[in-house]
Amino acid sequence: MAEPTVSASAPFRLLFAGVGIFPESVTRTCQALESHPQIQLECLPEDEIREKIHEFDMCVCRMSKFGRDILSRAAKLKLITQFGMGLEGVDIEAATELGIRVARIPSAGTGNALACAEHAVYLILSLLRDQKGMTKSVQEAKIGQPEGRTLFGNTVLIVGFGSIGQKLAPLLKPFGVRILAIRPSWNQKYPSSSDDLEEVGESQLSDGTSKKDDIVDERGGTEHLQRFLSRSDIVVLCCSLTPKTKGMVNKEFLSSIKQGALFVNVARGGLMDYEAVTAALASGQLGGLATDVTWVEPIDPRDPIINHPNVIITPHIAGVTGLSYKLMGHIMAKSAIQLYEGREITDLEFVN
Repeated sequence: MAEPTVSASAPFRLLFAGVGIFPESVTRTCQALESHPQIQLECLPEDEIREKIHEFDMCVCRMSKFGRDILSRAAKLKLITQFGMGLEGVDIEAATELGIRVARIPSAGTGNALACAEHAVYLILSLLRDQKGMTKSVQEAKIGQPEGRTLFGNTVLIVGFGSIGQKLAPLLKPFGVRILAIRPSWNQKYPSSSDDLEEVGESQLSDGTSKKDDIVDERGGTEHLQRFLSRSDIVVLCCSLTPKTKGMVNKEFLSSIKQGALFVNVARGGLMDYEAVTAALASGQLGGLATDVTWVEPIDPRDPIINHPNVIITPHIAGVTGLSYKLMGHIMAKSAIQLYEGREITDLEFVN
C-alpha cells in the first residue's frame, strides 16, 4: 500500500481515542508538538468516536475498538496507530480495504520492552516475597513475617520470546535461574536443549535469533509448551494477543503447569481465561498470579480476585515510564508531522 499523505493546506487533526486512559501518552505527544501548531491533537470519549471519526486525519487507538463500522465512516483517516504495540482492537482487514494504513511503535529502541521486562521481574519478586503479606504485617505492626522465597534456583519459562522476552531473559539470569523459552518460529526442526544445539551447524534460527547463547537454557516451539510448563516454577507471559493465542491460558494450559507454580502476565489480559485462572487459584494448582493486564480494563474494583492473597494486579503500567513515554511521544509527533507534510513515515512499523 502506498505511503499515506495529507494535504498541507488544511489543519491536521490527530485523534487520541478515549479519555482518562494512559494520560501521559497525550502529554508527551503534546510536548513534542509544541512548535507545530498546525497539528491539532484532540481526545474523544469512546461514545463520540463513531460520529466524529470522519473529521480526523490520523488516530491513535489506545484501548478503543476500531471495527469496520467506525472505519467506514473515517473519510479523511489515512493512518491509525497505537501508542505502543497492541493492535488487537483494530480491524486491520477492514482498514486495508478502506485504504487506511495501520501501524505501531516498535518497542525496540524506545525503552518500552525493557520497561515491561523490568516490571515482570518486579511482579515475580512481589509474588515470591509475598507483597500483600508484607503490607499486612506493616499495617498490623508485625515484624519478621511473612517468610518469603528466593528466585535463585527456580526454573522460569518465558512464553513469547519477542522484544520483551529477549529483554527479560538477561535480567533474570543473574538471579541464578534456569530459563526456558517458547517462540512459535522455533519449530521441531531445531533441538530445544543447549547441549543439542551445539550439534547444529547453522548459527541462527530462521527468524534471525541465535540458536545458542549463555542465557536461555532450553528453547522450543509451541509443540514444547506443555512439557516446558510441567517443569517450570514460574511462567511469564510475553506473547502477542492474536486469534490463535486468545484465551490460551485455559484449563488445559493451567493443568499442565507444575503444582503451585507462579504465573506472571505482562502481555494482554485476553490471553487468560478468567474462569480457568480463578479455578486454578482456588484449587492451589496455581500458586500465585501477578498480572499487569486484566480480562476487562479497567478491572471492576469489586472483582473478588483483587483481594485474593496470592494475586497482585497492576494497572496496565508495565511500559509506562518517563523514558519510554518521552521517546514514544516524540515518535508519534514526528509521524504526524511527516504525514501532514507528505513525507515518508520513518519510525513506525506498518502491519498492512
